[in-house]
Amino acid sequence: MKKILSLLSLVILLMSTTGCVSTKKIRYFQEENDAYAQAQRIIQQYEMRLKSADQVYVKLTCSDEKLLEDFNKGVIVGSANGGGSNMNSQLGSINGFTVDTQGDIILPMCGKLHVAGLTTEECAKLIEQRIIELGLITDPEVTVRLLNARVAVIGAVKSPGVISLTSERNTIIDILAQCGDIDDTGHRYNVRLYREENGMRKRYDLDLTKADVFQSPAFYVQQNDMIYVEPNKSKSVRSSAFYTFMSAAVSIFSAIMSAISIVFLYDRFKKG
Repeated sequence: MKKILSLLSLVILLMSTTGCVSTKKIRYFQEENDAYAQAQRIIQQYEMRLKSADQVYVKLTCSDEKLLEDFNKGVIVGSANGGGSNMNSQLGSINGFTVDTQGDIILPMCGKLHVAGLTTEECAKLIEQRIIELGLITDPEVTVRLLNARVAVIGAVKSPGVISLTSERNTIIDILAQCGDIDDTGHRYNVRLYREENGMRKRYDLDLTKADVFQSPAFYVQQNDMIYVEPNKSKSVRSSAFYTFMSAAVSIFSAIMSAISIVFLYDRFKKG
């Protein structure tokens, strides 16, 4: 009886330790006390640059509202005193302008403009310059924003999915937080980010357990990035048919042995 109970305890112990993960592998930003003993300069390279298939909306204002009438074909127009709330309220009612495969957009009155590789602020300045060069408006003020920026997250996170970017300053930590964080079965030291750059796809490997991750060019995400969090071995084991069978078998065996133990103790009590 004692040998059987010992064997059962050993099996349960092995099953429980299969899914254990060292805390060193799940702690973020380790050794940050050494890395940040002094303040570190923030790398301000978070602006998203326009790419093919991006959709942008354009808001144009000037001092004379009559000059805006010719632009009112997909371009949001308003007075120079118009607030941002008016612009935001119109976002849901427009489709914006799509950057074509050549990296161009076509605007009313302005014609074709090459915008690929520009930030939204640089794109706005380009449009303003074109309007002035054409003699259409002398004091244009242009705002450009991305409409369809998003990032896909898959792998060992609690809520994988596609995250819409509501601003241009988004870190990989922001994105993972929106997914409910990395699951305990995910490799925080092996997070892969895939990015489209100049017609090529590039992979960045991030170790979120290290404090120097802040210096990575992939710490700030870009539109259309894909993030993959690799699961560790315990994820594979615990999802396997063998593990499922063993878990069920151990549960049943444990219940049987508990019943036998009760009967055994009851018999000894009667005899004693």
